[in-house]
Amino acid sequence: MEPSEASGQRDTQALLSTTQEMELRRRDYHVERPLLNQKQLEELGRWSSVTGTHQWRTWLQCSHARARALLLQYLPVLAWLPRYPVRDWLLGDLLSGLSVAIMQLPQGTFAVMSVMVGSVTESLAPDEDFLQDLNSTVNETARDAARVQLASALSVLVGLFQVGLGLVHFGFVVTYLSEPLVHGYTTAASVQVFISQLKYVFGLQLSSRSGPLSIIYTLLEVCWKLPQSVVGTMVTALVAGVVLVVVKLLNDKLQQHLPLPIPGELLTLIGATGISYGVGLKHRFGVDVVGDIPAGLIPPVAPNSQLFAKLVGNAFAIAVVGFAIAISLGKIFALRHGYRVDSNQELVALGLSNLIGGVFQCFPVSCSMSRSLVQESTGGNTQVAGAVSSLFILIIIVKLGELFQDLPKAVLAAAIIVNLKGMLMQFTDICSLWKANRMDLLIWLVTFVATILLNLDLGLAAAVAFSLLLVVFRTQLPHYSILGQVPDTDIYRDVAEYSEAREVPGVKVFRSSATVYFANAELYSDTLKQKCGIDVDRLISRKKKLLKKKELKLKRLLKEEKLQRQAGPLEPAAASKGTSVSINANTSIRDIESNNMEGSKAKQVSAGKELEDTAASGQEDAKAPDGSTLKALGLPQPDFHSLVLDLGALSFVDTVCLKSLKNIFRDFREIEVEVYMAACHTPVVTQLEAGHFFDASITKQHLFASVHDAVVFALQHPRSGPVSPVSVTQL
Repeated sequence: MEPSEASGQRDTQALLSTTQEMELRRRDYHVERPLLNQKQLEELGRWSSVTGTHQWRTWLQCSHARARALLLQYLPVLAWLPRYPVRDWLLGDLLSGLSVAIMQLPQGTFAVMSVMVGSVTESLAPDEDFLQDLNSTVNETARDAARVQLASALSVLVGLFQVGLGLVHFGFVVTYLSEPLVHGYTTAASVQVFISQLKYVFGLQLSSRSGPLSIIYTLLEVCWKLPQSVVGTMVTALVAGVVLVVVKLLNDKLQQHLPLPIPGELLTLIGATGISYGVGLKHRFGVDVVGDIPAGLIPPVAPNSQLFAKLVGNAFAIAVVGFAIAISLGKIFALRHGYRVDSNQELVALGLSNLIGGVFQCFPVSCSMSRSLVQESTGGNTQVAGAVSSLFILIIIVKLGELFQDLPKAVLAAAIIVNLKGMLMQFTDICSLWKANRMDLLIWLVTFVATILLNLDLGLAAAVAFSLLLVVFRTQLPHYSILGQVPDTDIYRDVAEYSEAREVPGVKVFRSSATVYFANAELYSDTLKQKCGIDVDRLISRKKKLLKKKELKLKRLLKEEKLQRQAGPLEPAAASKGTSVSINANTSIRDIESNNMEGSKAKQVSAGKELEDTAASGQEDAKAPDGSTLKALGLPQPDFHSLVLDLGALSFVDTVCLKSLKNIFRDFREIEVEVYMAACHTPVVTQLEAGHFFDASITKQHLFASVHDAVVFALQHPRSGPVSPVSVTQL
């Protein structure tokens, strides 16, 4: 590089630097205000406690606006249906509803829920209870009637639980379902749905399982029975899957040119039904089909309330799992399409569905993952699609069921598996979370593994428990730092992270990134003492030992003086000087010692020097308050005179935190360091007052509005000597 080019670059850099400095100067602002502690701040701002309003008063208010709000809250259809864009959304909802309805024919809404219900009915109405005496065969009619009665009673009880929980606003638990937890949970549920469809893809007969590790056993059984697969069923599923994938690719490619997506699922299901009927897939190739669909509705029957006691535990578990699946999928779709889900409304709606369905001898249901994905992918926009599905299923049950008897189950399984793509793509979260936040990745993985191994109910409980424990663990190990002042500002930052931040001479500023409570209060104190660079506890211990040693020497001196007086008469002058001696007396101990030395020189030659030294130190203690200082005791002194605790991260304080802060004041005052607090939020100050934290030795004048206020005050008032220590408080 030539010299002219180098000089040109230097000039350019200098110009840029000058421009940045000028820009910073233009953005400067100057504020003049007095230094404020908490007491002065409250007086200046005229602080007063906020009186809380009673929520029950709001509940009991009656007005037209409140009645309308309650009506729209529990019947939201009245709010969105009048504004429904018929021209834009109706056709998509119709096609989507028809596609979902046809898929709904041969199965229950959600496979995992169906398995949970089946396990309850099988355990309470086993085959052994319905054996016929003559040939030891099972009376299937009586068995099935008993199981239907159990399932309908279970549905009513599940509905009652869900409606009740919704009315008492139990939906707040959704707060603890973080996005990584929901994604891990729904991914595991999609894996369970995928595995549950394999028996239809391969044409296998599998045993029904539930409980922990059930999905693992099912997968092993599928692998074990693969040689028994029906070729016709596999080909049917493969062809249907390829057709659905091609249609979806076409929809993606032509989405700008098509007014609505091609209803691939609907066309595939109708076409597969026609081909199966024309070719005879069931009889010629052994392809399993939907079969006979019972026609007509069962009249409503009141549930047997005597079964409730046997079903209450399982009913609550199924109610929670059903709600968890529904709200998890709801949150995923809400995030995709930009709306919010009312968790309490979802509970009430789901509960009413199960409650009314139980009266008509239905079993408990929940949101279907596969059908929700189908509804979204086929153009469904609103609940009109769900209404179309329900209406079409009702028509099929009443009149048109026989038209779909030849629909292959393998085609339905292929449609479900193809539409699980969106959920299974959530596995890519692992890579993104690895880069973004590994704690969230840990929650995702634990939720996924727990749900796969323990099933949906226990897996959800384990995931929520782990997530909450992780929050506690993270608050137990926050980031602690010593702060320094950024030059020419009132901003304080971690000196380990900001190279230009400098510690203020004589003042230590300490901050925690989390609130201080019982789980981390001891660690807060220990880290504070460690970050300050001195062994506070050892220094206090050495100081106490030296003071104790001095006290023992004084007691020994007084004892020897007493023995000397008893051994012989004292001179009148000595007697008048030494008539009253104690540890805290103001009389000079050096005078006592000299008088005693004159009376017994021959006997006390060896002890005289020690007594003289002790008496001399005792005289210094009596004359000056500095006799117990670190310097007087020959102990090392801290290189700072003030400690500022930045409490801006505190959101609350408990009794352990209060005692820990008091102990910090006590310990640092023992080593001649004054302690100040800064940046407390008003609710925290209120809790400090309620906990009687402030007293004669710790007042609101030790609490400042900002860290800079505390630092400036500490520099203006450096501690020159010991003060009365704060009262001892133990954790």
